[in-house]
Formats: sequence, C-alpha cells, structure tokens
Amino acid sequence: MNEIKILEQLDRIEKLVRAGKTVMSLDEASEYTGISRSYLYKLTAKGEIPFSKPRGKMIYFSKEKLDEWLLTDTRKSKGELKADALEYTFRNKRRF
Repeated sequence: MNEIKILEQLDRIEKLVRAGKTVMSLDEASEYTGISRSYLYKLTAKGEIPFSKPRGKMIYFSKEKLDEWLLTDTRKSKGELKADALEYTFRNKRRF
C-alpha cells in the first residue's frame, strides 16, 4: 500500500517538473497535450502545429507556442454570444 502511494506521489512530482519546462520533446508534448505521438507527427508534417527541428533530427515544442496553438479557434459560450448580440443590437439601434 505504501509503495503505491509513493509511486503516485512520484508521478505527480514528475508531472509538476515537466510542467515547468519551456521546451518539450515529442513524447513530453504528447503527454502534455493529450495528443497521440502519431497525430503530432502528422500535424508537424502538415505544418499545422509550431515546432522546431534543429539539425533535422529530433522534434521539439515550445510550451508557450503549444499553449497558444491549443487555445486557437476558441468558441464563445452561449452567455457570451447573447451578450454580444445585445451589445450589437443596442449599438446599431435605428431611430425612427
């Protein structure tokens, strides 16, 4: 029982250490984003995700750029859409 708790704590500590890194390998980026390695490879091949490949070997990802990429194409909530519609209506109100 104690061994399981120790292993769980080590796993948590390991994830915290990785979270502090600014540059990640393909495996780390896969774990960080939850995207499979093969799909990450496809995204890099298509040029759809920012990455670095120094000397044409290993693929690396900037955590900051990955975060930005992950948050692209955001969708507004229903509440935000409603507020935008109301604001638009009041701004563009026609006077008769």
